[in-house]
Amino acid sequence: MENIISGINDIVWSNALVFLCMAAGIYFSIVTRFLQVRYIKEMWRLLFSGKSSEKGVSSFQAFAIAISGRVGTGNIAGVATAIAMGGPGAIFWMWLIAFVGSASAFIEATLGQIYKQVNNGQYRGGPAFYIEKGLGIKWYAILFSVATIISMAVLLPGTQSNSIALSMKNAFDVPVAYTGVGVAILLGLIIFGGVKRIGKVAEVVVPFMAGAYILMAVIIMCLNITEIPSVIALIVRSAFNLEPAFAGVFGMAIAWGVKRGIYSNEAGQGTAPHAAAAAEVSHPVKQGLVQAFSVYIDTLFVCTATAFMILFTGQYNVVNPAGGFLVENLPGAIIGAEFTQLAVSEHFPAIGSGFVAFSLLFFAFTTIMAYYYIAETNLSYLDKSGNKLLLNFLRVLMLAGTIFGAVKSAEAAWMLGDIGVGVMAWLNVIAILLLRKPALAALKDYQEQRRAGKDPVFDAAALGIKNTDQWPGGKSSLK
Repeated sequence: MENIISGINDIVWSNALVFLCMAAGIYFSIVTRFLQVRYIKEMWRLLFSGKSSEKGVSSFQAFAIAISGRVGTGNIAGVATAIAMGGPGAIFWMWLIAFVGSASAFIEATLGQIYKQVNNGQYRGGPAFYIEKGLGIKWYAILFSVATIISMAVLLPGTQSNSIALSMKNAFDVPVAYTGVGVAILLGLIIFGGVKRIGKVAEVVVPFMAGAYILMAVIIMCLNITEIPSVIALIVRSAFNLEPAFAGVFGMAIAWGVKRGIYSNEAGQGTAPHAAAAAEVSHPVKQGLVQAFSVYIDTLFVCTATAFMILFTGQYNVVNPAGGFLVENLPGAIIGAEFTQLAVSEHFPAIGSGFVAFSLLFFAFTTIMAYYYIAETNLSYLDKSGNKLLLNFLRVLMLAGTIFGAVKSAEAAWMLGDIGVGVMAWLNVIAILLLRKPALAALKDYQEQRRAGKDPVFDAAALGIKNTDQWPGGKSSLK
């Protein structure tokens, strides 16, 4: 079975997908005139503006839901895996896909807002919605929705619970099955409370968990301040095949850096538009900018913090594709969160392993919450009647996937997760490339209103954008 999973993963994550994601990010960066740099100040301003309503959450709550999906096991175990498979150079390619991916994240989040609708009294949106309304391709929208439900409810939760279980076993010798059941019980208490509860939990837990982890990383970086230039130099040299020790994994550095970067920051994957669409804002671009900023939080802050801690301390192995290891500093260590646990323990032996285990618990748990929100949104797209039986089946399926993933091997859990991410990325990146014009028109409109000193308000009719029934001037021609 693992051979079959591996074969499917190799097909999904061929070089074609790596090229597609990079090319889309570069293209959107150019056509938005590198919005991810020009609008950083505006992103920060918008992050804390706006309020929730009966239909939608606030900009910050939507940001927190998106961050809870982005900041997860990929930031701790995923970074370690990228280094193990692609050497230190993989981190450079994670940075690059985050930078150009921020533009892709803006486009998809803005589209999520433009084509949102109200289902059962709440704003819903995402790729399935904008594919149907914007492209008018119903079968493509259904395909994305089904693929997303399978990915979010079956393939991806196991990656998160598996990393939690392994880190708890390493730190406290807790059996993985116990951890899986415990995480499922906590998750059940939240997801059976609905979307509003997810938003409220996320806006409290996300700043706390990310802040504590980054604080620990900053302390370790301060203790190793003189080594930062040499670590950055190692990353850059390895990224461009200038470090002899890692010459054998040059191609792997690009592939794993992009793969783990997309897994971590989700730019272009199609997950963040679901949270973006839930926000109550006066103009779609406002939430697009907020979601673009969340990519920076994920990769340039959290992932970089993890990478530096691992590289400072030398607590990593690098696999040789031909067999064995190019670097084996940790004989017998399992690739993943254990690298990070050992790195923190180098400086704080008494608390290091446990601190990472609890950080991973918060990171990964909130990510599973976000997965549920995305799965529920796509179920609401397929079943507009709000069938309670189907909804509860989805919840039970997700809890079962969480427990199952905790007891699977780490390799199998990650491959299943990668398949889910890859399939969604293929479908969504193609969609946003085809549907770029409404998002770019909205950006131009936002810029013109800001230059005129206005607080931008979106008028779909004035821009000639159809099937936007939740906006003034917008009408739907869909049945």
